[in-house]
Amino acid sequence: MLGSASPHLVSGVSESLAGRIGFIELEGFLVDEVGPAKRDRLWLRGGLPRAFLAASEAASLAWREDYIRTLLERDIPQLGIGVPAEALRRFWTMVAHYHGRVWNAAEFARAIGASENTARRYLDILAGAFVVRVLRPWHQNLKKRQVKAPKVYVRDTGLLHALLGIATRRELLGHPKVGASWEGLAIGHVAAAFRTRETYFWATHAGAELDLFVPLRGRRYGFECKFQDAPGMTRSMHVALSDLSLDHLWVVYPGPSRYEIDRKVTAIPLTDVMTLAASLARGSVR
Repeated sequence: MLGSASPHLVSGVSESLAGRIGFIELEGFLVDEVGPAKRDRLWLRGGLPRAFLAASEAASLAWREDYIRTLLERDIPQLGIGVPAEALRRFWTMVAHYHGRVWNAAEFARAIGASENTARRYLDILAGAFVVRVLRPWHQNLKKRQVKAPKVYVRDTGLLHALLGIATRRELLGHPKVGASWEGLAIGHVAAAFRTRETYFWATHAGAELDLFVPLRGRRYGFECKFQDAPGMTRSMHVALSDLSLDHLWVVYPGPSRYEIDRKVTAIPLTDVMTLAASLARGSVR
C-alpha cells in the first residue's frame, strides 16, 4: 500500500509464498472515490485517509509531517535498512524539488555528499516503500536520440506538498511546482485506472516529450498532463503521435468537460480518467 510495507509479509513472500501469492498495488484515495467536488482537497492533502479527512488544512499538514518522520525514523529501520533518518529526509526533500524531472544520480550524489551508488540506493529505498514513483523511459529504435534515464515523482501529492512546505491551496497555486504537482496527480490516477505496471514516459534530446505512454493490448496510448484551462495542440504532441504511432492521446486537465483538440487528441477532466480506462478495457476508443 502507498507508504507502507510489512516486514513480516516481505519475509514470508521471499521465504515460502513465491508462486502462491498475488500482488495488488493500492494508491490512496482517488477522485472518483471522494467525488469531483473534493478534487482540490485531494490534490492539496493527498490520498492518505487521515490526511484527506483531517478537520482542517493545518491538522492535515501536521499529520503528514508526523507521517514522514515516523516512516523515516521507525518504519524503514524496522525493515532492516540502516540509513540515517535525517539523510534520507534530505534526499526525499530533494526528490520533491525534482518532482517530474529526469533522474540525475550524479547531481543527487553531489548534493548529499555521497557516491552515485548511495544516491541510487536511497532512491530504491523510497521507491520500495511506495512513497516515490520511478517512471521508466520508453525508447525504441528511432533515429532520434532519446532520454534513457527515469523520471522521479513523490507518489502522494500531500506528502509532496508537505516536503515542499506548501500548506494551503493558495500557496500551491503560486508555487513553481504547481504544474509538476498536477502532473504527478494525473499520472497516479492513470496508473491506478489502467492497473498496469507498463507505464512509461518518452522524451528526445531535441525536446519532444510525452508525459505518459501506456501500451495496452496491442494498442498505444499517450497522456499529457496540463495545468491549463484550455490546453491545445503542441509540437510535442504531433511528434509523439507520429514517432510512437499512438492510437490516441489524451490531455488530462483541471477543466470540467471533455473536448476534442485534434483528430487523435482529446482533452479530458481528471474525473473522467477511470471511465476512460473502463471503456478502453472494453475495446472502445473515444
